[in-house]
Amino acid sequence: MVIDMKKSVLFTAVAAMAAIVSSSAVAQSAPKEDPLKEMDEFIAVYKRVKASYVDKIDDKQLMEGAIQGMLNTLDPHSAFLNKTDFQSLQTQIDGEYGGLGLSVTLEEGTVKVIAPTADTPADKAGVKSGDYITHLDGELIVGGTLDEAVNRMRGVPGTSIKVTIFRPGRDAPFDLLLTRAVIDLKPVRWEVKDKIGVITITGFSEETGEDVAAAIKGIDKQLGAKPLGYIVDLRSNPGGILDEAVKVSDAFLAKGEIVSERGRNKVVVNRWFAEKAFPGDLAGGKPVIVLVDAGSASASEIVAGALQDHHRALVMGERSFGKGSVQNVLPLSRDTGLRLTIARYHLPSGRSVQEGGIKPDINVPQITDPDYKKRITMRESDLRRHLVNDLAVEDKELESDLGEDPRFAMTTAQLEAKGIKDFQLHYAMETLERLGGKTMKLADVNAKPSVRN
Repeated sequence: MVIDMKKSVLFTAVAAMAAIVSSSAVAQSAPKEDPLKEMDEFIAVYKRVKASYVDKIDDKQLMEGAIQGMLNTLDPHSAFLNKTDFQSLQTQIDGEYGGLGLSVTLEEGTVKVIAPTADTPADKAGVKSGDYITHLDGELIVGGTLDEAVNRMRGVPGTSIKVTIFRPGRDAPFDLLLTRAVIDLKPVRWEVKDKIGVITITGFSEETGEDVAAAIKGIDKQLGAKPLGYIVDLRSNPGGILDEAVKVSDAFLAKGEIVSERGRNKVVVNRWFAEKAFPGDLAGGKPVIVLVDAGSASASEIVAGALQDHHRALVMGERSFGKGSVQNVLPLSRDTGLRLTIARYHLPSGRSVQEGGIKPDINVPQITDPDYKKRITMRESDLRRHLVNDLAVEDKELESDLGEDPRFAMTTAQLEAKGIKDFQLHYAMETLERLGGKTMKLADVNAKPSVRN
């Protein structure tokens, strides 16, 4: 029915135009678009560069630059993958590498940190989301390519590199000496703390969903029963494979839609549902808290948003990154590829996280981070040429962040005296302890926090 209606409207518009043209004696046929004209201009520029550029330049360099330039006019996540990029992407999906553990982007010629991966050299040294990397081993890298910077930061485990950081809010840049390590891309870790299961997910690569299911089983086995609740830590998780985000969500949901995907053809909607990967809710209905921050992106936001929309979990922390688009990697040859944005995804309620991100049910600042008030975070809405939210997002969602909250007015001395190193995790655990394993209600968790021993 919708398709027929569209045909009908198109026919009406064409008929009206025909009437206007036939009624004018001086009217001329509209010129047809000629895509070959643009190709002629491209070829003319190519020939001129080959013939006259100050240095001799090869065809491969020109072609890669032309392809990358074309894709750079689209959005920040579409790109040509040369041999190095293609191998790097494959490594991130199913391997491990020697490096620092950073997710980075290029902003106006400067390498900017999206997020450090937990428990990697960069994370342990204190690199933060929103930091700018200006020098490597004392050499300025501003104005270079992202590939060049990434290749220099990677290397043999055990070797060191000096990284110069500019952090907005600080008066001057500072240096960090980082020792490269094997970045283990096994994305799921779990532990039991005070009868609470803590599941940390650092990325969504192959088998992440199965690893989360195994984590739930391991927690239950260690306690000999279900815990008071589960904390799913998605902070600084840059995302990964869509199907694995669906599986992780499925582990905590008994039924219902998890995410939908809409491409250029708005009529075609792909949907993913629970009960495909796992039967029922593996957590047995126990309370779940999801921790997010400005580094939680893409697949992380699918999990947090799906559990939030189904009222299955309480989301705590800071507003997430806001990447609501889906990319396909299309091989072009044996060792090159095209990463292309092909759709926007929507959460079960129909909302999109593009630009606005996931807004926590409870904003909990990371007050154990000494720079948390001064640090300027980077999100999707800060990237040049980012996709707009097709459902529209209010400016206040993009501009507002954590405000002052009297519940979190603890001093550094109080935190240090009690050994609290991660306040967001501490507050999530305290919330689950107050609930005592009961079903979660927002009114139950808004009490003023205390400082636990």
